[in-house]
Amino acid sequence: MFYLLVPRVVLIFGLLLSPFFLEMYWQRVLCQAGIYALLALGFDFLAEYVGLVSLGGAFFIGSGAYISGLLNAKLGWAPLFTIPIATVAGAGISTLVLLPCLRLRGIYFAITSFMFPLLTVNIIIALNIFGGTEGITALATFPNIWVDQYLILGAVIIALFALRRLVTEDIGLILQSIKDNDQAVKASGISITSYKTKAVFIAALLGCFGGAYLSHLYGWVGISQFALDYSILPIAATVMGGMGTLVGPVIGAFILTPLSEALRGFGQMRVVVYCLILIGFIVYKPEGLMNVLQRKYHQFEHWEEV
Repeated sequence: MFYLLVPRVVLIFGLLLSPFFLEMYWQRVLCQAGIYALLALGFDFLAEYVGLVSLGGAFFIGSGAYISGLLNAKLGWAPLFTIPIATVAGAGISTLVLLPCLRLRGIYFAITSFMFPLLTVNIIIALNIFGGTEGITALATFPNIWVDQYLILGAVIIALFALRRLVTEDIGLILQSIKDNDQAVKASGISITSYKTKAVFIAALLGCFGGAYLSHLYGWVGISQFALDYSILPIAATVMGGMGTLVGPVIGAFILTPLSEALRGFGQMRVVVYCLILIGFIVYKPEGLMNVLQRKYHQFEHWEEV
């Protein structure tokens, strides 16, 4: 039991204790890393367990952020209410928008989901709604930096273990079967669209929570919440951490986000260094960091009672 529990305990306590060893600036970076970790979890879940490569992470973030911001600015509701409502409502809206695209697969679904953030930004600018390019300001923020950090860290830990449990349940097995052979699943009398809809809603929940949290983290919401970074960086984190592992994308997000921030002082060379690191992982460790660590860990000798 100890042999099996050590990796999980190290991960949980590593995340929960990390704020005590960071300065305030890096604590805020840690919060951003938590948002990317949720997006990477959703991306890995859809790609490896459903067969849907979604590039709509920015759409999930923007939907949750704008709904939470509007509820707080227009109705005066506290973050305690706006975040849960925005999470569920944003996930529902995102799922309805993507519903007609669920019959698409591979690159076609990826391109379609990638277009929605761009489309939404142009609609906001063209119609000058929701504050236009200036966004919505003076939103309520969290009481202190500790609430900022442990809210998002707790959400990441809960989401990670919930998804790990989900993929081993009946719904998870059906989703994997849809990815492997959707025609066989359809022949069994199971509605493929219904299960894909549930999977997209689950992934959207993670992204919309991150967006709602982000709006109150900075007390502002605008079109930058639809930035393509929220669609691209989770993919990079998943590739670095290891696709199909769920925990790998989380580790990748908590490595890549601080790394990207640390390279900011290099100016334009920051992008070059960042790309070289990713290329190195893709070429020399394509299975991802987590798969390498798992293989090394299980090479240790350990006693088993016979």
